[in-house]
Amino acid sequence: MASFGMKVIRGIFGAAEHVAPRLGGRAAFELFCRTPNVKSLSVGERRAVERASAFMAEARHHRLKTKTDCVAAHEFRPEEQGGESRGTVLVIHGWRSRTEYMHALIEGFRGAGYKVVSLDLPGHGHSLGRRLNMVNAVDAARVAGEWFGPFAAVIGHSFGGAVAANAVAASVKGMPPLAAQKLVLIAAPSSLPAIFDDFSRMMNVGPRSRVAMADRVKQLSGRPLSEFSGDRQLAEAPVPTLIIHAPDDREVHADHARRYAAAGKHVHLHWAEGLGHRRILADRDVVKRAVGFVTGQSEAVLH
Repeated sequence: MASFGMKVIRGIFGAAEHVAPRLGGRAAFELFCRTPNVKSLSVGERRAVERASAFMAEARHHRLKTKTDCVAAHEFRPEEQGGESRGTVLVIHGWRSRTEYMHALIEGFRGAGYKVVSLDLPGHGHSLGRRLNMVNAVDAARVAGEWFGPFAAVIGHSFGGAVAANAVAASVKGMPPLAAQKLVLIAAPSSLPAIFDDFSRMMNVGPRSRVAMADRVKQLSGRPLSEFSGDRQLAEAPVPTLIIHAPDDREVHADHARRYAAAGKHVHLHWAEGLGHRRILADRDVVKRAVGFVTGQSEAVLH
């Protein structure tokens, strides 16, 4: 059953569709971009952050200035002592996530001899702000690239995977492509229009208001909403890519993985059966497969 607050919001957007669709669309876009208060953690989230405190203490912490935000980047040295790093890997978390939740992947790449830079997106983790969208997220990845790149690989989970694909494909006008040799996208959405459609249905945003939302995307990014499609982006930026997705993912439908896989033979798809949207991050086989794909020591199988 929808909460009273949700019913009120849906009612407001329903009314705005008839009397002020442009205003309603802009308000819907701002609501879409609003991030949770990073200080208001659930009990489970707080425990996860506390468990990762020793892990986070091993990193060097940086503040990076973007065009609109100040974001945190955490630099983890390779575990192997005395040898040179095999390269640098950039890790990007998803919506309502943070570096602490990417612990298993970061340790996997450190163990394989890589330096890992983990980015806290705007409004998340140790970064400032309360707004996140594709434009300021790609800008954060761009700045991380200027400081720490080029990257042997970019690893992204959920929205972070979409950010990685958009950054490498230079989907935001005026921002150069993020230099990366490989991509690993885990449980990542491939279509921003589809995400907007899901959000609009949930919030009762009507078709005229949706046009205003799309106009806002074009105003910020310099490109129409329709161009933010992962299969199109990866087809135009043929970086070797591994897609890892669970068929039972309830937050990002498996069709998104199929769209990515349709981009070309350089995109490989692995189904991680039964791991849902968040458990997939801590799965040993997933970590092993991601690391193996980047090192070239194991071959990803296209299903």
